[in-house]
Amino acid sequence: MKKRKRISYQTRRKRKLQRQIRVGFLCLCAVFCVLLVKGVYKKVTAGYMEIPDSEITAEKPDIQVDLLEKNPYSRPGIEIGKIQGIVIHYTANPGSTAKQNRDYFNGLKDTHITHASSHFVVGLEGEIVQCIPTWEISYASNDRNGDTISIETCHPDTSGKFTEKTYRSLVRLTGWLCQKFDLSSSDVIRHYDVTGKNCPKYFVEHEDAWQIFKGNVQKVVDKANSQK
Repeated sequence: MKKRKRISYQTRRKRKLQRQIRVGFLCLCAVFCVLLVKGVYKKVTAGYMEIPDSEITAEKPDIQVDLLEKNPYSRPGIEIGKIQGIVIHYTANPGSTAKQNRDYFNGLKDTHITHASSHFVVGLEGEIVQCIPTWEISYASNDRNGDTISIETCHPDTSGKFTEKTYRSLVRLTGWLCQKFDLSSSDVIRHYDVTGKNCPKYFVEHEDAWQIFKGNVQKVVDKANSQK
């Protein structure tokens, strides 16, 4: 009789332990599900998605990351949606460098002159400065701020034509971004295509040059995709 009691006690203890393990496991599953749902919800609501650099076969250009300070005039910190295009701009400030344009954007936090910025600025020597993370909006493309990446491009004179070094970097950067966001050259547009503004000036006034540029970007994308 005593032996049966001891076995019964051990059985109850074992079952209690099993229940505790099951409860603990279910709690862990619940926590995991909550975190997963929150992550999915964020992706669904924000829509932002990018291909990791490790999976991109396009050659990444040299990018100097020099982010603007968060402020309401040039870097509001608002989450961007699904990237559906890349918008090309020109600075309309002949002879200015990428750093000078970046600093102008950053200075708007103090001057409050206007709302303006760009994700990237390509300089006269082909240098590339990143001003805003790609998962935040920039104040560059009006109604398309919420679903596009913006690139400001420096130019030496009032014609708006880019130097060869600037042009090459612009092609490489645009092609790399196309692959990063699963786009093609058909998703690359001018500021002009959004608002009718004469920007980028040379590509608006020389449609043939714009089409050649887009063709060069597509070559970068096609070459990268063929290496997957």
